[in-house]
Amino acid sequence: MKALVLGGGGFLGSHLVDELLNRDHDVRVLDRATEQYRTTPNAVDYRLGDFADPAVVAEALQDIDTVYHLASATVPSTSNLDPAADITANLVPGVRLLEQLVRLNVRRIVFLSSGGTVYGNPKQVPVAVEHPVSPLCSYGVVKLATEHYLHMFQELYGLSPTILRASNPYGPRQGHLGVQGAIATFLDRLFKGEPIRIWGDGRVVRDYLYVTDLARLCVLAGESASEGTYNAGSGVGYSLNDVLEAVAEVTGKHAEVRFGGSRSLDVGRIVLDISVTESVFGWRPDVDLRAGIALHWAWVQQSR
Repeated sequence: MKALVLGGGGFLGSHLVDELLNRDHDVRVLDRATEQYRTTPNAVDYRLGDFADPAVVAEALQDIDTVYHLASATVPSTSNLDPAADITANLVPGVRLLEQLVRLNVRRIVFLSSGGTVYGNPKQVPVAVEHPVSPLCSYGVVKLATEHYLHMFQELYGLSPTILRASNPYGPRQGHLGVQGAIATFLDRLFKGEPIRIWGDGRVVRDYLYVTDLARLCVLAGESASEGTYNAGSGVGYSLNDVLEAVAEVTGKHAEVRFGGSRSLDVGRIVLDISVTESVFGWRPDVDLRAGIALHWAWVQQSR
């Protein structure tokens, strides 16, 4: 496989690059910046450029047979501040990408969507991929719109898309600014001796997936001929209070926790049904929550 990873310098992208290289694929990355937490492996053809620039994207697509679209200029918690900017920065470049795939005859694309936002507040848990979608934030709306464009280009122009609706990935190399990634933020503040701040009472439930498990699924999806939409999670739900308890058990440290007001964009409970994903790709998560937190904590201590 000759793979182009859009957003390959980021958290998930860097782990996807590792997994692709481990499976002897040729890897090219297009990102706006170099990796923050390590030096990119020499085997990677790393291109600096903006995903929103069609000329840059067209050049990066040369001789590529599979595209991994991980690029995003927003996160769920801030996307509602300027939905029009979210559309301009993410949806419009995404549609232009699909147009270029058709023009350059690149058929295979794996798109990282959002299992944590596209469903909104689910009517039943765990959430199957057929569950109605009703996102509460612009991030989820744009992800869903991109999914629809992928289906349109599949029907009209023969693209071969696989859509992975990922839950909440976590692990080494994840940012810790507090706008995304509860586990990364908790561990960073614990390391610094700072209080942990939580929106609401800590009872919101999320599905957390260790990053290497998600990267492995991404590669399996790209290697396969399977098209369609699949959930990518652990299939297990934990509240923020559960995560805090696990962090304390793993690290032996107890942080001060400050609870604040809840946010309307926060889904109360979301756990993904991954049974179809497991069956189609022969995949299942290997790293449970406490083991993943331990690996993440070890990285935090080594990287500071």
